[in-house]
Amino acid sequence: MQLFDVYPLQDITIDRARGAWVWDAEGRKYLDMYGGHAVISIGHTHPHYVERVTAQLKKIGFYSNSVKMPIQQELAEKLGQVSGKPDYQLFLCNSGAEANENAFKLASFATGRKKIVAFKGAFHGRTSLAVSATDNPKIIAPVNQTDHVIFLPFNDPVALERCFSEQGNEIAAVITEGIQGVGGIYVAGDAFLQKIRGLCDAHGSLFIADSVQCGYGRSGRFFAHDFAGVQADIYSVAKGMGNGFPVAGILIAPHLKPWHGMLGTTFGGNPLACAAALAVLEVIENEDLMTNAANIGQYLADELRQLPGIREVRGRGLMIGIDLPDELASLRKELLIKERVFTGEAKPNVIRLLPSLGITRGEADLFLTKFRELLIAR
Repeated sequence: MQLFDVYPLQDITIDRARGAWVWDAEGRKYLDMYGGHAVISIGHTHPHYVERVTAQLKKIGFYSNSVKMPIQQELAEKLGQVSGKPDYQLFLCNSGAEANENAFKLASFATGRKKIVAFKGAFHGRTSLAVSATDNPKIIAPVNQTDHVIFLPFNDPVALERCFSEQGNEIAAVITEGIQGVGGIYVAGDAFLQKIRGLCDAHGSLFIADSVQCGYGRSGRFFAHDFAGVQADIYSVAKGMGNGFPVAGILIAPHLKPWHGMLGTTFGGNPLACAAALAVLEVIENEDLMTNAANIGQYLADELRQLPGIREVRGRGLMIGIDLPDELASLRKELLIKERVFTGEAKPNVIRLLPSLGITRGEADLFLTKFRELLIAR
């Protein structure tokens, strides 16, 4: 059997990893400034993470949600504490797309409505309604096409207000990333997020804060939406939540009430996933990684803005987009092949930096040196 060929692959096999570094099968060392799509939040193979997951696996890795699991409640309490949302409720699942699917379903149940407002440049996942709320027609299969999703310009409060004035009584929810990731590292403005909150309140709609990539402390605050001083009704989380272990969830405001069978999952919230998620929160808290993300991220952005030839540097904390002109489009590939630095991309020419929240000043300086040398060589 062959693998279904859906990913363009680099000819590199990663054999081991530690902190902000990975090594290939030939023993070559690479600086990881991407963390596998923002997944590696506390660093590869962090000792506390490895110990917590190993200890849990020795006890029990899985049982169904038909029995009480105290570790789920432990995770909910720790997540509420670290995120600043102690009165919210937690539903656990397995991936960001699944988290957003459940957020949409919950919003529709709560409001009795069908329409979702999403924005140009959005990426919310690859499943059913999540992919239909993603601004990429190429990955929307015919079976996923729906007229339930309204796309509006990102960061445009006027367009949003006009939409609500015309269709407000049909809108179940508005979903937006606090910082668009795949869309190119565009930060949602405070006034824009405040307008979403106000219009949802006025029309009985729900505000879904997609925090799959921009959450879990990456922006310097637990949720990137927090900068606007607003509370969403539902926060979706995944990626950095498990530092590589598949775990996700939605944080649900206290005014939304559950009933048995409303949502469900087989693997979500299994003991091993909860142990991984608890380890991540413990490291974030004990090592003050949100402060580190804010400080190192600001340092990187400030230094990058001083370099020649860059069109724009966008983002917050350790979610940074380096927007390059067409003549520098090959720079990301050169960083990997010539300098052994992993980075991400957003079309057409944006380099995405999404390293571990524990990255050091020395590692940031090393990246800047390598990046600067490539620019000068041009």
